[in-house]
Amino acid sequence: MTPDLLVVQDLVKHFPVRKGIFSRVAGHVRAVDGLSFRIPRGKTLSLVGESGSGKTTTGRAILRLIEPTSGSVRFDGIEVTSMNRQDLRALRKRMQIIFQDPYGSLNPRMTVYSVLSEALRTHRLPQATGARDRVYELLSLVGLPPEAADRYPHEFSGGQRQRVGIARALAVEPELIVADEPVSALDVSIQSQILNLLEDLQQQLGLTYLFIGHDLSVVRHISDSVAVMYLGRIVELGPVEAVFEHPVHPYTIALLAAAPVPDPARKRRRILLPGDIPSPINPPTGCHFHPRCPDAQPGCARCETPLIEISPGHWVACPVHAPGAPANA
Repeated sequence: MTPDLLVVQDLVKHFPVRKGIFSRVAGHVRAVDGLSFRIPRGKTLSLVGESGSGKTTTGRAILRLIEPTSGSVRFDGIEVTSMNRQDLRALRKRMQIIFQDPYGSLNPRMTVYSVLSEALRTHRLPQATGARDRVYELLSLVGLPPEAADRYPHEFSGGQRQRVGIARALAVEPELIVADEPVSALDVSIQSQILNLLEDLQQQLGLTYLFIGHDLSVVRHISDSVAVMYLGRIVELGPVEAVFEHPVHPYTIALLAAAPVPDPARKRRRILLPGDIPSPINPPTGCHFHPRCPDAQPGCARCETPLIEISPGHWVACPVHAPGAPANA
């Protein structure tokens, strides 16, 4: 059995909402509301869900790019949330992020050489003394020529910029990479190249990915397991084939039904959910999905249903469809 590299337990991130001339706290945005999952070493877990469900906030809270409100994040047995700045800086060599926007994530005033060598100098790695050779090695790793080192970000296409972003994440030889929608800003023709690159790098370097996305075809292609998020909570979690072929939670079923089908002759029943995703400032009681759920029962609004394991590795938080869930009364 592959050991877990990342274990997240009851992760919470609430942002205060301030009002008035004294900036008093009038409420909280419950962006992440008690997430628990684990990623085995060398595997890929994907977070999917609507915009505003808390996917990006989860990734950044795990890396402590934003401070979590509560919960536990254990990386290779080390508790990340209680580390001081010095220890956290040392640990960040082992955890990196690929940002969504390849245009905004690179400094336009810095050459690619400066971008990549900066990481070596910041973390005082041995390669810093032979930085140019290491930069050429990184560029080759992501499919860019050596002469790219002396060019500026505006001289590249979107896909090439994202390759530079991937090279920057790899510069410090990490074990975990949070990929925050790394292909959503790219043309469809380029997306497959970047996805294949990420898969090749995972095999070659033994990387572990937390992949954040909303394109279900992309998620299915790259993932070993999938966590479906709704309003800051995980509603379904399991192996990718189990979640895609045998979805249980009504939200997962609706999400999959909304995905486009490449075969025009294939018929699919569309599920139209009423209303919009509720505000995370004032989420519904009980199961957050119950106001929009076609299968909602009176008990759904009263009890917060935990994740229930319905088959090996397949977990669902639904008071109607998960056997043994405590909210059918």
